[in-house]
Amino acid sequence: MNRLLPVLGAIALLTGCVTSSIDERVFNEPIAGIGESSVVILGRRHASNYETEPDFVRCVGKYISSHDKSLTVVGELEFINALYPWFEPRTAPLRPLDIDKLLGHEAVAQKLRDLKTQYMIWIDGRTERSESAGSMSCGIGPGGAGCFGFGTWRDDSNYEATIWDFSERAEVGRIQTHTSGQSYMPAVIIPIPIIAPVQGTACDGIGSQLLKYLSSNY
Repeated sequence: MNRLLPVLGAIALLTGCVTSSIDERVFNEPIAGIGESSVVILGRRHASNYETEPDFVRCVGKYISSHDKSLTVVGELEFINALYPWFEPRTAPLRPLDIDKLLGHEAVAQKLRDLKTQYMIWIDGRTERSESAGSMSCGIGPGGAGCFGFGTWRDDSNYEATIWDFSERAEVGRIQTHTSGQSYMPAVIIPIPIIAPVQGTACDGIGSQLLKYLSSNY
């Protein structure tokens, strides 16, 4: 059994297969980054049964701030609380045309000035699981407990990041990513997940493209 443990540990480090594609459309690219201004990244939640995963929104923000520490990324929750109720699901602006209406409220405009927010990035999308197959059984016998079987599933991530520039009161860029991957769960005594990092790959893809737009270092 001791000889088996290193092998199981090595298998556990394996990841499933992932494919990814990115489509970028930038209309007005900054020349030297955003300086002392800040950027906020928000997830779309404009329906009661739909929202972009908060952990994915945080992942993109962390990717940007960790790769360029000169950039100030305002936290989603901090921003929503500071601008309450203007960015609640029922009141959040859906189109660039809504920016003028939003900035027409002096309280909102002042909050944005206080936060030095020049760019707002809307992230819309989600990761969905499909094509689950296989079976697994576990039990306890005279020799101990164990599982046997094989399972597989597919994850698909589709996200779109839309960049709004408050100084120009317009949409200035849009990035789309599609990532898919197949994960596996073989089990001989113990289940060993071989997970395709689909959502993480999508986060890195959108984050790297946003850095090209926002950062003077890329």
